[in-house]
Amino acid sequence: MAQIIDGKLISAQIKEEIKEKTKKLVVEKGIQPGLALLLVGENPAAKSYVASKEKACAELGFKSIVIRLSEDTDEKTVLNYVEQWNNDSSIHGILVQLPLPKHIDEAKVINSISPLKDVDGFHPESFGRLVIGLPGFVPCTPAGIIELMKRYNIQTKGKHVVVVGRSNIVGKPIANLLYQKKPNANAIVTICHTAAPDIRYYTKQADILITAIGVPKFIKSDDVKDGVVIIDVGINRVVDKSKEKGYLIVGDVDFDSVMEKASAITPVPGGVGLMTVAMLMSNTYKSASGEI
Repeated sequence: MAQIIDGKLISAQIKEEIKEKTKKLVVEKGIQPGLALLLVGENPAAKSYVASKEKACAELGFKSIVIRLSEDTDEKTVLNYVEQWNNDSSIHGILVQLPLPKHIDEAKVINSISPLKDVDGFHPESFGRLVIGLPGFVPCTPAGIIELMKRYNIQTKGKHVVVVGRSNIVGKPIANLLYQKKPNANAIVTICHTAAPDIRYYTKQADILITAIGVPKFIKSDDVKDGVVIIDVGINRVVDKSKEKGYLIVGDVDFDSVMEKASAITPVPGGVGLMTVAMLMSNTYKSASGEI
């Protein structure tokens, strides 16, 4: 039976550590970490994510500014908010919640955020620094994955890590993090995606399997080898009329069957998702304290 990698436990530990460091930063340097959040539209998941980030700021003693705009807000308005926050010394992190409405150019908005305040880690400069191994903001979900494996003492050196998914948010950055010659990395990394004629050929080789494709229960027991470590990044809603909300949240992995073969596994919910907010808070603290 697999060990459960508890994202709820680890994220709570990280937030408590940041809370204590924030108190010290305020007392010793008079600096309160500040995070500005911008939400455009009524996407339910995006609204939930912003609310959880706003709540985390309050819990940790951060200053937060949250702007919620209607779906028909124009691009110029969004860019004006970013410019205002770029020039506000009390704001150390800027986050424009994705996805944006289709009439707004996401790349243009991301590029407009100062790399010094890019706590989401999506700016091309941040990504470039990650690829060549320089200090900088790491996207929050991949950073959370690294932290989970570190705190559960999951060895990555020389291990074959297979990443299913190639997004800029998870797949590409986690692959780049794990093959670097650094502690909690130094792995052999394979990236799989829809062009693979048989994804199982690769997933069955994985010592550590990271899935981020958004397909409910895509990975089955027959797709992995005994002793694999599973990091499931997928968050998928499936209809379930027996539930009060009418749906159930599941990952990209068929948890019940795969956990019989895995040595360790992240649950969904309760795994990687909770780490994303914790690492956003960590990036914001580092920005405020000058650690990045």
